[in-house]
Amino acid sequence: MITLGHYLGVAAILFVLGVLGIFLNRRNVILMLMAIELILLAVNINLVAFSAYLGDLTGQVFAMFVLTVAAAEAAIGLAILVIFFRRRGSIAVDDANRMRG
Repeated sequence: MITLGHYLGVAAILFVLGVLGIFLNRRNVILMLMAIELILLAVNINLVAFSAYLGDLTGQVFAMFVLTVAAAEAAIGLAILVIFFRRRGSIAVDDANRMRG
C-alpha cells in the first residue's frame, strides 16, 4: 500500500535534485530552468498528496495554479534565452552578467 510517506519521500528526492541542479550547475541556463521545474513538480506532488490525504480539494486547486505558473515561467524563460542567444551567440550564465538593464 502506498502511503503519504511514500509521496513525501519522492517529492523530497525531486526537491533535493532540483536544488542540487541549481547549485551544482552554474553554466547552463536551460539546466537551471529544468531544475526549477523539478522543484515545482515536488511542490505539486506534496500539494496533491496532502489534498488526497485530508480529503480536501484545495491542494489540487493550488497545484493547478502552480502548473500555470510553471508553464508561464518556462515560456518566458525560453523566450528570453532565445533572444539572449541571438544577441550573444551563447547561453552561458557567465555571459549573462554583461547584460544591460
